[in-house]
Amino acid sequence: KQWYQRRVRGGLSSAMSAAKAIGDHIHDWWFGTQPGQWTSMGVASDGSYNIPEGVIYSFPVTIDSDRNWKVVQGLAQDDFATEKMKLTYDELLEEATAAASL
Repeated sequence: KQWYQRRVRGGLSSAMSAAKAIGDHIHDWWFGTQPGQWTSMGVASDGSYNIPEGVIYSFPVTIDSDRNWKVVQGLAQDDFATEKMKLTYDELLEEATAAASL
C-alpha cells in the first residue's frame, strides 16, 4: 500500500484507536524506526512531495536512535495521492488564514 493509505485498523473504538496511534507514535519517536521501516509524522516540510517549505505536514519519516527524523524520499505517488495531498495542503492553508484572522 502507498504511504498515504496507512491507518489504524481493527475494531477499536475511535478513542481507543486514537490512544493506540498516540502510543505507537511516541514509541517510534522514542525508540526510532526499525531499519527499512518508516512512520508518518507531522513535521516542517523541507519541500518534499511538493509541499512548500516550512508547512507542518504529515510525511513518511525514519527516526534514528538519537530521535532525529528524516523525510523518506522517493515513495510512489500516483495522481490520486498528489490530488489528495494538494487538497490537504489547501485545507491547512485555509485553516491557517482563518486562525490568523481571530
